[in-house]
Amino acid sequence: MTDETYKPGLEGIIATETALSYLDVDHEQIVIRGYDLIELANTVDYIKVAHLLMEGHLPTSSEYDAFVRTLNERQTVPDQIFSIMKSLGPQQHLMDSLRTALSALATFDSSLGRLDAQSTAEQSLTLLARMPVIVANSYHIKNHEAIVQPRADLGYAANFLAMITGSVPTPDEAQAFDQLLTVYSEHEMPNSTFTAIVIASTLSDMYGALVGAVASLKGTLHGGANEAVMHMLLEMKTPDQVAPQLLAKLARKERIMGFGHRVYMKKPDPRAMLMKESLKRLVAIKGHQDLYDMCVIGEEVMQREKGLYPNLDYYAAPVYYLLGVPIELYTPIFFAARTAGLVAHVREQYEHNRLFRPRVRYTGPRGLHP
Repeated sequence: MTDETYKPGLEGIIATETALSYLDVDHEQIVIRGYDLIELANTVDYIKVAHLLMEGHLPTSSEYDAFVRTLNERQTVPDQIFSIMKSLGPQQHLMDSLRTALSALATFDSSLGRLDAQSTAEQSLTLLARMPVIVANSYHIKNHEAIVQPRADLGYAANFLAMITGSVPTPDEAQAFDQLLTVYSEHEMPNSTFTAIVIASTLSDMYGALVGAVASLKGTLHGGANEAVMHMLLEMKTPDQVAPQLLAKLARKERIMGFGHRVYMKKPDPRAMLMKESLKRLVAIKGHQDLYDMCVIGEEVMQREKGLYPNLDYYAAPVYYLLGVPIELYTPIFFAARTAGLVAHVREQYEHNRLFRPRVRYTGPRGLHP
């Protein structure tokens, strides 16, 4: 007998087991292989968290150096990938460019199709190394700018940000961007991660699984929310416009992006609170106090009117903005940061694979005849 319990959107349904991460809402903690993600973001860099996700433990000093060295060695993206990206149409979203580039990149991997642990580990390293180069240059290519090559003399986050903005970030800017990458690195089982492991469960390759994740993350109800938040803040322009405009949107029953979360129903998103502090520090250095004030007013209005807390996208968007990141790159950067978590989930799926094949509750007619 098939269990016909139906939960729209699979809400609350346990779809898989994982040793990678867990959203402990009761304790307001995001657990990453036993560690608190917020504590990690405050004490170690993104590369150490990526190593933790991909290798199962925080690296020793020598392991860290070797990990960085390996990533630096694999940063170079084949010129043919950039040529393909240049051939795309003018209406592309940068996630379209990323999706196409990632799919094409698979054809340059000699281990493509091999699903053993060593091969998938190698593929994971290549993807982590090349994702910032592809993401940064997706913007440059769309805007008819020169290809920017990575630098081995900068850390992962600083190099990524430098490729985007064209200038070497200050230590404060690099730290803020590194924290952004870290808090986006892994988050249990959102739609894009679920998409990736469903594809992997067919024994499709690592690249195919991540291409599916890109398509999922493009949606405004998932990764695209951070772009919508920044556009909303820019439309409001000044702190005194935030409350009236939000109230007007609510009266029209419009969805306010950056608030609410399928898991964090009545609890704050710990990542949002970390980014709120990061925004406060950046404002103290770079100015734009009005932007911080706008965000705080918006948070207060939504909590009072709807009982909703901000999610990560709400405070991440203005942090990106103050770092000089173009708005259309927000979601691709989200994906680049999440690559560490995605490849870890795909590898875990391969190790304990069972094909996903759910059933449906049929609501159509019966008994018809031609």
